[in-house]
Amino acid sequence: MPGWFIWFIVFWCVVLIGLFAIGGFFMFRKFLKVFPKEDGKSTLDWEEYYVDRSLHLWNNEAKGLLNELVQPVPELFRPVAKQKIAGRIGQIALDERAKTIEFDHIIRGYIVATPKRDHKFLRKKLTTMDVDMTPYEHLF
Repeated sequence: MPGWFIWFIVFWCVVLIGLFAIGGFFMFRKFLKVFPKEDGKSTLDWEEYYVDRSLHLWNNEAKGLLNELVQPVPELFRPVAKQKIAGRIGQIALDERAKTIEFDHIIRGYIVATPKRDHKFLRKKLTTMDVDMTPYEHLF
């Protein structure tokens, strides 16, 4: 066998191992979210609980705003991000015994549900939407 072909095979082995490692990492993170916590429910169970309990509080305007906020998320991950953010918004609204989900609930839930590493992109999105972030600075 020529030497270049062996290097080609070695290169593809490294690439495949790397891709499997990356995929395994994300699968493992999702697997950890399914494990029950001390209260017997997993993180995903709580997200579904808050979304189901707050479903009647959502109006078309609130749903549209949520859809607009998750636009920067890649399309493949958008439903997962939307579920997580909607769960946190629902939790905030239910804790405050709100009659409907308002703009304030959506922004606070969006900030709290977003990982710290993505807050730079979150601020950029809120700035393009002309949202005054002064009342929400404590959440960042």
